[in-house]
Amino acid sequence: MKSEGKEKPASNGHFPVMLPEVLAALNPKDGETYIDATFGGGGYSRAILQSANCNVIGLDRDPLAIERGRELEAEFPNKFKIIKSEFSKINELNLPQVDGIVFDIGVSSFQIDDASRGFSFMRDGPLDMRMGGDVASAAEVLATHDADALANIFWKYGEEKNSRKIARAIVQDRDEKPFITTLQLASLIERLSGFKREKIHPATRVFQALRIYVNDELGELEHALIGAEALLKPDGRLVVVSFHSLEDRIVKNFLTERSLNVQGSRYAPQTTPKPTSFEIIRKKAILPSADEVANNPRSRSAKLRVAVRTQNPVFFIKN
Repeated sequence: MKSEGKEKPASNGHFPVMLPEVLAALNPKDGETYIDATFGGGGYSRAILQSANCNVIGLDRDPLAIERGRELEAEFPNKFKIIKSEFSKINELNLPQVDGIVFDIGVSSFQIDDASRGFSFMRDGPLDMRMGGDVASAAEVLATHDADALANIFWKYGEEKNSRKIARAIVQDRDEKPFITTLQLASLIERLSGFKREKIHPATRVFQALRIYVNDELGELEHALIGAEALLKPDGRLVVVSFHSLEDRIVKNFLTERSLNVQGSRYAPQTTPKPTSFEIIRKKAILPSADEVANNPRSRSAKLRVAVRTQNPVFFIKN
């Protein structure tokens, strides 16, 4: 789950996760152009603009994030531009080729802390979870999907071991009283788990799974990486911060596939070398510092991966 963390927040109270590491990986330079593909609270965009005489394009599908982006446009005229769009459409916006792209995957603190958005069970609110766009809310998913479908969502996107038990209980109870609030769903899961005060609340995985499913977050990420590949100039940098294993696995596999130059083996015929489109800078993911985790526990699951675009043209095409 995406979080925000840093010792000192930006001027709007936003804590961009692993900001020093992101800036070091992106290495902004004067005259260059960067895309903050998950604008959110604007922490990365602001820091990039302050670190060099450069240009930044921000993307976000959340209308409230767009409002924050308008404020940054006024503060950095002719240097910053905000665009309302899913980041999966990054290569459909007629943008110029750029020198770096940063992704901060998942849900932001602005969304988590706003009870009316329904992302968190810490305070009661409507079971919404939509980041933007014309999609079904979490409440609509719980009302229309059968037990098998709900169980598959909870297991696939949340790795919830009690997925079937929770799904059956939801279907059994919803005819009498539809699930429309966050605490209503959290209370059911607490009851089924025999809730005790533990480090991880028993509803965490189900809420994560619903959020990912409602917003098609993994599909969005897969398309966004392909789009970024096409938009980056040679030597341009791709920087991705993810927050759980499903996201990180997609990023890791994408970069591994794009960086391998396979020429066959002694057991197989020699093949023409496949051009690589990325060079991985560091094999293992970069983790947040102990100080950052201590100051903001939400950043504890963050992983940063960085790669540099090679001189080769894009060679993977997704229909």
